[in-house]
Amino acid sequence: MKLLFLGLIHLYWNIIPKSIRGKCIFRESCSKHVYRITRDEGLKDGLNALFFRYKNCRAKTIIFKNPTTNEIQLILPSEKILNEEEVAEKLIETFK
Repeated sequence: MKLLFLGLIHLYWNIIPKSIRGKCIFRESCSKHVYRITRDEGLKDGLNALFFRYKNCRAKTIIFKNPTTNEIQLILPSEKILNEEEVAEKLIETFK
């Protein structure tokens, strides 16, 4: 099953052009993240990563500049806070 899931991700990379794929809010794209987790930690962890990313890579994210650290951060719908090194550069650039 793990190899099938990794194969589906490869198929996604090869069939869907980058220009059509959704733009990810995370620094490491969702498909690359899920692929890496699945490859390194197994199918169950890969599926958990996929569901977490899917639920949190949608609307209702809040980007802000932390007044204490002066760092740009992102609050996900799950209320997890991402630091600047985890947020996609395109979001940071548009915020500055």
